[in-house]
Amino acid sequence: MSVPKKKRTKSSVGKRRSHHALKKINLSTCPKCGKAVRSHSVCLFCGFYKGREILTIKEKEDKK
Repeated sequence: MSVPKKKRTKSSVGKRRSHHALKKINLSTCPKCGKAVRSHSVCLFCGFYKGREILTIKEKEDKK
């Protein structure tokens, strides 16, 4: 069984892990309802995408 020749340095480990960081989500406003929505996805509040209704959203019912 082979053994690594040298220990990996902290800098080379950090360079390999540089792409593992979480990225910020780009939000835009829905033109129909004005809520913040992820880019290129259906608005979950009104169900519209690119001016067309994709999802039919049921009204939220109040629990008593």
